[in-house]
Amino acid sequence: MKTEIKINNNILIWAIERAGSNINEISEKIPAFTNWLSGKKNPTLKQLKTFAQKLHLPFGYLFLENPPEEKLPIPFFRTIKTDQERVNLNVYETILIIQQRQKWLSDYLRDSEYDKLDFVGKFKNENNIEEIVRSIRTTLNLSENWANEFSNWEKAKEHFTQRIEDSGIIVNFSSIVGNNTHRKINVEECRGFVLVDEYVPFMFINSADSKSAQIFTLAHELAHIWIGQSAGFDFRQLQPADNPTEILCDKIAAEFLVPEKLLTSILKDEQNIENIARKFKVSQIVIARRLLDIGKLSRREFFEFYNDYINRDIQRKEKREDGGDFYKTQRKRLSVRFLSFVNQAVSENKLLIRDAYVLTSMKGSTYHKLMKEHLY
Repeated sequence: MKTEIKINNNILIWAIERAGSNINEISEKIPAFTNWLSGKKNPTLKQLKTFAQKLHLPFGYLFLENPPEEKLPIPFFRTIKTDQERVNLNVYETILIIQQRQKWLSDYLRDSEYDKLDFVGKFKNENNIEEIVRSIRTTLNLSENWANEFSNWEKAKEHFTQRIEDSGIIVNFSSIVGNNTHRKINVEECRGFVLVDEYVPFMFINSADSKSAQIFTLAHELAHIWIGQSAGFDFRQLQPADNPTEILCDKIAAEFLVPEKLLTSILKDEQNIENIARKFKVSQIVIARRLLDIGKLSRREFFEFYNDYINRDIQRKEKREDGGDFYKTQRKRLSVRFLSFVNQAVSENKLLIRDAYVLTSMKGSTYHKLMKEHLY
């Protein structure tokens, strides 16, 4: 006879809400669930394991008397205010995964006597946009019109990302939790987040976003690093949350990518948004946003342009993931810089291989093939 286990209904309901699901959805997946809530029947151990797996819940949580407090370690800014404070579970767990990687690497760099990064928090409690932008450009060794040197946005983004990583920052491009392709991170839930650290800041960019728009997210997160504040954001309709920090970082990113003086000069001879976007190697939406900033577009005109643009075929094409090359994708998800430190620590016997598996969300032959054949 299978042993049935009584579980607190509050825990069951909390687990559903935590996963962003509802009772009807769970009842379809697990027909016995309604009987658990009503008390007609209690779940077996096997059923509870299935329940926990489907809701991505640590199994031990089911046996607690009260739901545990799961607090997001960073502020998360939403463009549109909502009564729902909890972020999407996939976003929450991704932040924890990146935080774990950062904790290990920061400790490793300290132990290895690396220097702190002097630009992290350099402009804490300051708001001189032009000065901050100059500092970012100087650190990354990028000129005012650096993007114009490249033939397209993809090459510009690759160069930009490389300069960021060369400065000591880790950049992760992903749209899933770990390596679980069934757990996607919706762009409207999270365009990105940044974890600030004096030794090794980590940036997360949602790779499901349009590729050219990702450049703006990169610049926005750089601004957070320079002012020394971690944060996550959904950045809906390319609008910052109504928060002083977000508004400041938004202005810094806009000025960094599309300098007002340069844009004003170009507007004397060119009015077409698509052509201007090609010059700056950013999304047309970013140019439209910049024109809104400097009073060349009204808010109504901007939102009309935005809604039209995201429905075009070009947007759908841009959102397609590069397919077929697992290891190339892993290099972007994890960062070659991060992987290099993991590989180095393992070779120095400062990191157990089983811990390297955890940090990279890979194991066995897949991990070893990446490190031996695809790292560089």
